Amino acid sequence: MSLSWLKAAAIGAAMALTGPGFAAGAAANAAICNRFCDGRDPALAPSERQPVTATLYGRRLTLHVNDVDAMAWASIQSGRPGDEAWLDRSFDGGRSWGSGSRLGNITIPAGAGGWRTAMFNVDDWATRGVGVLRACGKAGDRPEIACTAWARSTWNAWDRRTAAATALMTAYNQGTGLFDTTGWWNSANALTAIIDNIRVSGMASYQYTIANTYDKQRGSHQGEFRNEFIDDTGWWGLAWVAAYDLTKDVRYLNTARADADHMFSFWDTRCGGGVYWKTDRLTKNAIANSLYIQLNAALSYRIPGDQTYRQRAQAGWSWFQSTGMINSSNLVNDGINMSTCRNNGDVAWTYNQGVLVNGLVQLNKLTGDTNALAVARRIADAATTSPSLNPGGILREPCESNGCGSDGPSFKGAFIRGIGELNTVTGGAYTTYLRRQADRAYASDRNSIDAYGLSWAGPFDRMDAARQHSALDLLNATP
Repeated sequence: MSLSWLKAAAIGAAMALTGPGFAAGAAANAAICNRFCDGRDPALAPSERQPVTATLYGRRLTLHVNDVDAMAWASIQSGRPGDEAWLDRSFDGGRSWGSGSRLGNITIPAGAGGWRTAMFNVDDWATRGVGVLRACGKAGDRPEIACTAWARSTWNAWDRRTAAATALMTAYNQGTGLFDTTGWWNSANALTAIIDNIRVSGMASYQYTIANTYDKQRGSHQGEFRNEFIDDTGWWGLAWVAAYDLTKDVRYLNTARADADHMFSFWDTRCGGGVYWKTDRLTKNAIANSLYIQLNAALSYRIPGDQTYRQRAQAGWSWFQSTGMINSSNLVNDGINMSTCRNNGDVAWTYNQGVLVNGLVQLNKLTGDTNALAVARRIADAATTSPSLNPGGILREPCESNGCGSDGPSFKGAFIRGIGELNTVTGGAYTTYLRRQADRAYASDRNSIDAYGLSWAGPFDRMDAARQHSALDLLNATP
């Protein structure tokens, strides 16, 4: 539909675009001002895109997006006088819209078959509100309402990576510094994905999340992002290493060191070494110890003259090898049997593969240990070719058939980060694999605001921050 569609409508030239229905809706809802204020005439839009439509009793509802100004408007066509149309605006990815309901509400005037609202801003730049909009409407003589899917402008969303990052930011809670719709350790991964996106895309719009999260959450739980789960502490420690790399703010490095020291305090000689999964000292598993290797190696690599973290990383890897957690198929099982101190044969989750791979890449960077890199490649080769983990060539978490609960949707993101790190140091050995995953997810597992679901092979199920950061990790890692 062109910008001049209304001029060709049945009302003819006598009904100007700034007629009574247009003006009333605009004046009532002008609230947010970015480049322009809410209520701007769509005739002034320098561009138009129609990403989503809906129908109701023969009426066509369309969301029109002006990507240049990051604004949008709604239209209703093939209607009758008395029919209504409006915009809803949400700052949490469409989970709620509150005061953003019925923006610019218009009624088709007498003699017309269609009308449109004023333009409204997608985002609220002053408050860092990351928005989405939809067009809604109803027939004048019926109570039912129809709405399009949510959509947004290409502002901070000009390619796959930045669009996925912006979709993830619709879940960011500025008040808590965490990501709504997911948990504590998942938020560490989501923050890491945002930081990595800044690094690979050059889009610094969301860099404020780093300091905001740090300031809001540093004193929570046991302080310095430590809690009773040792792996949770490892995830946060790695997030602060990434934050330090991007900003060079030493407070983030100091917190990462505090996290690594906390993990070390739960290393003992039971089963020959290793850190526990939780402060109750009952279980030792792959994920906590893989994170321990990765975090210590990453810290030592960044601290000139360090020996402490270097020795811990090396000891962690020596112990890991002794447990047999890397099975005969070169996949990492979930943990050890605390009675036998050997591989428990439990599920080979994707993140157990990727985090150990990442840790071994960091260890190789630190020490030049060629065996560590060789083992990383064997694990990555096994994980990326395993038919059970890659049915049809697309990565699938073992729990996807039952939704993966609240934790599992984060697993593939951690896996892909490890594969991406290995891909870089091996000169692109896994580029084809990564591109296959990214292309399939983009084509089959994405909605109208570039949110991704659990299954990269599709179909899209729903959005949450764990699902989204995993997809963003994939897009960040794909050359």
